[in-house]
Amino acid sequence: MASPRTLFTASRWQTWTYLLGVCPFSIAFLVFINSSISFVVTELIELHDGEGDAVGTLGFADELLALVACPVWGVLSDRIGVRHVCTTGYAIVALALVLFVQAKNIYPQLLLGRLLFSLGGSAVSTMVTAVLPAVAGSHSSPPKHKAASDSKMNTTSSRLAGFVGMCAGCGALIALVVFLPLPARFQQWGLSPAESIQHSYYIVAAVSLLISVLCFFGLRNLPGEEGKAWSSLWSADGNEEPDGGEPCSYARKFQLPYLERLGAAFLLGFRNSEIFIGYLGGFVARASSVGISLFIPLAVNHYYRKSGLCGSPDGEVASPGDIKKSCHKAYVLASILTGVSQLIALIAAPAFGYLSDRSRRRHVPLLGACFAGLVGYTVFALLPSPEISGDHGNPGVFVVMGLVGISQIGAIVCSLSVLSSGILSLDDACKMEEACCPAHNGLDEVEDADCPEDGEEDEEDRPLMAHRSDRKGRQLSHLKGSIAGVYSLYGGAGILVLTKLGGLLFDVLSSGAPFYIMAGFNGALLLAGLLSGFIGHPRPARRAV
Repeated sequence: MASPRTLFTASRWQTWTYLLGVCPFSIAFLVFINSSISFVVTELIELHDGEGDAVGTLGFADELLALVACPVWGVLSDRIGVRHVCTTGYAIVALALVLFVQAKNIYPQLLLGRLLFSLGGSAVSTMVTAVLPAVAGSHSSPPKHKAASDSKMNTTSSRLAGFVGMCAGCGALIALVVFLPLPARFQQWGLSPAESIQHSYYIVAAVSLLISVLCFFGLRNLPGEEGKAWSSLWSADGNEEPDGGEPCSYARKFQLPYLERLGAAFLLGFRNSEIFIGYLGGFVARASSVGISLFIPLAVNHYYRKSGLCGSPDGEVASPGDIKKSCHKAYVLASILTGVSQLIALIAAPAFGYLSDRSRRRHVPLLGACFAGLVGYTVFALLPSPEISGDHGNPGVFVVMGLVGISQIGAIVCSLSVLSSGILSLDDACKMEEACCPAHNGLDEVEDADCPEDGEEDEEDRPLMAHRSDRKGRQLSHLKGSIAGVYSLYGGAGILVLTKLGGLLFDVLSSGAPFYIMAGFNGALLLAGLLSGFIGHPRPARRAV
């Protein structure tokens, strides 16, 4: 197997820092706080009535802030660099974890702690996307070698996206195997439940601080990040030349203001098919995570309660916090189903990275993942029972969960791969434009210049006129942080849409409504992938003899 240095343009140390530091722990800390927050509420705050409402409100506030913070962090990373955003994000997470267990009440102390965690968590989750193109690199080459350059560029980004998906899945395992058992360990050593939770949070905060230091040193001198520093944060917007060398003459001569950067990244989704597929894939991927972790257990619990299988004649549960005891069978079944789904997703992540490499333009792996989600979610909604055995049970539910897991990881890996390829293609085109037009340094001159390579194209293949919009797209190739922020924004929107609309229709219409919505999301992404892959990239016509 080739070493990371031969696969990617980043150094071995930078690649391992990204894969083993940034990617897994961005998920691990989120899983830890989501899984342990109910114990903080009951053991530290000692709130036993309205626990479910408090936990739900804290989670909703977290997601609302992240919806705004992710694009902001992405825009900032274009100025100060992804290294500084990663370092700051993990440092904020560490501080938030320490302050979180100092709270004495839900409002405002615990709420402020959760919002602080959301601020840091949104930074590191956005940088998972923003660092990927920098590690994969553009592998730019002279224009006459553009086909080979594009091939290698897509290969590295696709493989790296597969590794990212696998490492993110390992981050959830780190939280489940290492972090979450800590309170029980401390209790065995004689500490009270409240003290055990506090000490657990302190240890996890120390790990976050360690990852922050690792990012500070491990992501130094990342390709494409030259000249980005904290001093750039206060530089005036407009015609100011930064210290470092951005890849494009446009970037060196003109720095977009923050809002224009964000707007440009958003509009690129409508001008570049790959970036649009990446955005839409992020929407579906994040919604899938909620569909699996929230609505599958909710549907199982609903079935057991309505069927009178929860240990009481009417099937009612005293409170949401008692489900593990009063409806233990539903809890176990939900854990099994979601566990199977996540296991399949973890195993399939490298495969999707490899398949994305083999199918660079047609998006076949993404289409397959969408089809699996379309079938899996629809079948699960139509099942008479989620049980594995029994009168209405069927072991085929494991196959359905496998399809759902494949859909989730396929959307994650393929959207990252396609988005990274779209960013790198803009960067590659920008570098080739500058290579063939070194004399043009101004924006207007670059836009007006038409610079074909000598001998590269025949007269009949040369475009009649230069497209200003294409050149504008090339000049926006340095906005990878802003693009990553918009990608996270789409993902947050997917979570909010599914949680609110799916939850409402779950109560009003049917318990299968959220899964029909997820099937619709996958169907929309499938259609978009077909249009982009097969219609957007027609076969080249044969040259007349």
